Amino acid sequence: MINLNSFGWNSFFEKYFEQYNIQGFEHGRISIENKTNYVVVTNHGEIIGEVSGKYLFEAGKQSDLPKVGDWVVVSLFNDYTRAVIHNILPRRTKISRKGVDKKIDEQIIVTNVDVVFIVQSLDDNFNVNRLERYLASVHQGGALPVIILNKSDLCDGVSEKLNAVKNRIEAIDIVIASALNKSGVDELLKFTGDGITVAFIGSSGVGKSTLINQLLGTDLLKTNEVRIADSKGKHTTTRRELILLPSGGILIDTPGMREFGLWDTGEGISQTFSEFDDYAGLCKYSDCTHTHESGCAVLKALSEGKISKERYDNYLKLRKELKYLESKQNIQLQLEEKRKWKTIHKEIKQFYKKNK
Repeated sequence: MINLNSFGWNSFFEKYFEQYNIQGFEHGRISIENKTNYVVVTNHGEIIGEVSGKYLFEAGKQSDLPKVGDWVVVSLFNDYTRAVIHNILPRRTKISRKGVDKKIDEQIIVTNVDVVFIVQSLDDNFNVNRLERYLASVHQGGALPVIILNKSDLCDGVSEKLNAVKNRIEAIDIVIASALNKSGVDELLKFTGDGITVAFIGSSGVGKSTLINQLLGTDLLKTNEVRIADSKGKHTTTRRELILLPSGGILIDTPGMREFGLWDTGEGISQTFSEFDDYAGLCKYSDCTHTHESGCAVLKALSEGKISKERYDNYLKLRKELKYLESKQNIQLQLEEKRKWKTIHKEIKQFYKKNK
């Protein structure tokens, strides 16, 4: 028997599971998501599971289906070797991005994580704007963000880049690391512990897999070299996977992401750029865009040097992207509603034609 407390089971999930427990169901955590099934960690070990037909039919969208990190309600069969997944328990936290295909949809990266390590390397991959983008999504999802500036062994100006981050981003833990030299690993372990789930996110080639191997004390994950010319790497990790840390806690690796589009991050942007909301409350107009209006407190703070030009520009860029996404979502909802009523009217016409 496996003690699921070591996999993050706690009173939060137990409260929501009570109604299923009295019906004879069991619970487990999604460890791996495959194309047609899942690996579920249960009290009886790792079991292959599939969603029930009813659950699949009732799921309105992909984000309603189980994702790595989810706690699920299951029935176990074949001497505890197979599972049917009937539902997911409410997610305490989640990290999402806009799907990379043309359809405007949410792609959930990972769920129920306590700490998110945002990894960025100190080579040509270094980009503070991208860090703020990741931070907005992590803040929105409810997890604790920690910034890892990796590959310090390849950078001569570590202090300058660290100051560049601190000048733009305040009150966030920052760890300088070198997976090659094993530096920073002890600092990362301070954020782990029994029942705590941590996840690594970042672009391809930033060294997530190498760092994880250092935390695990073994080369469990495959690593690839990064092109020196442009600091770009391949997607070494091709799927999300839940792994137990030898020191205690749970770790989830995620594939490197070349694109990280925002998804429903209004509150996350406000938290990441908290000083903007403070100034915005002093603006003359309640619908101020902070771009040209007279009496704009944000523009005044910018002119007085209280807000950096780079941070201001990125704030406007992320807000513009979110507004564009919201407009696209509204159009998509209108089209779906139109298609639904078109189908209903067609069925009504066929019914009357058939019963004349």
